[in-house]
Amino acid sequence: MSTLAISYRFADQLYAGARACLPVCISVAAYGLVWGVLARGAGLSLVEVMLMSGLVFAGSAQFVALDLWTATPSALPIGPLILAALIVNLRYLLLTATLRPLFRPDQQLKGALMMGVVSDETWAITVGEMARGRGTVAFLLGGGIFAYGVWMATTVTGHMLGSAIDDPSRYGLDFAFTATFLALLLGMWKGRGDLLPWLVAALAAIVSAKLIPGSWYILIGGIVGSLAGAIAESRRRAD
Repeated sequence: MSTLAISYRFADQLYAGARACLPVCISVAAYGLVWGVLARGAGLSLVEVMLMSGLVFAGSAQFVALDLWTATPSALPIGPLILAALIVNLRYLLLTATLRPLFRPDQQLKGALMMGVVSDETWAITVGEMARGRGTVAFLLGGGIFAYGVWMATTVTGHMLGSAIDDPSRYGLDFAFTATFLALLLGMWKGRGDLLPWLVAALAAIVSAKLIPGSWYILIGGIVGSLAGAIAESRRRAD
């Protein structure tokens, strides 16, 4: 295959990934706007918003960070902030591991670096594409770059408009997180076999949220749901 053909295919897949992310990025934009508004209310400057969104790029962790943020820099609970972000984002160890088949054995470093632009939305869309035999590195990168750009733009916009949007729930923007994940779940639904692990994960998350303070319920729900799915799959294969 010629270099021109390879470049054309890469660009085509890059565009396909960005296009596939467009529906969920509408919700990403909504809760990015919400986060920007809340960040301004928590006392973050525009530069701090740009740095956090650009370097962290993890909506759930950034929302958790706002709960711990203080207006006085010397009083910032650095340890709890790092621990909270680590706990919330531990699920990416499980998520990004499923993307390894996209990379050749000699591309593992490249793959590890690319995981920085992976979000829940781009992961779900790429995994769905892989299940159809069409997943590529360029597809993942296209969706990741698009989602990153949307997140950066809307969190900055939210901060700038924060004084005009005093109550995000008044406009229904607080439902953006829920709407995004509902859309992803519906897109990943394959049949009744998915029902058991989803229910187990939801139950584990609800129970742990009631019993354990903090954001441990996210990690617990993901691990328990994954184990339930793995056990159910092994039993199906055994039958």
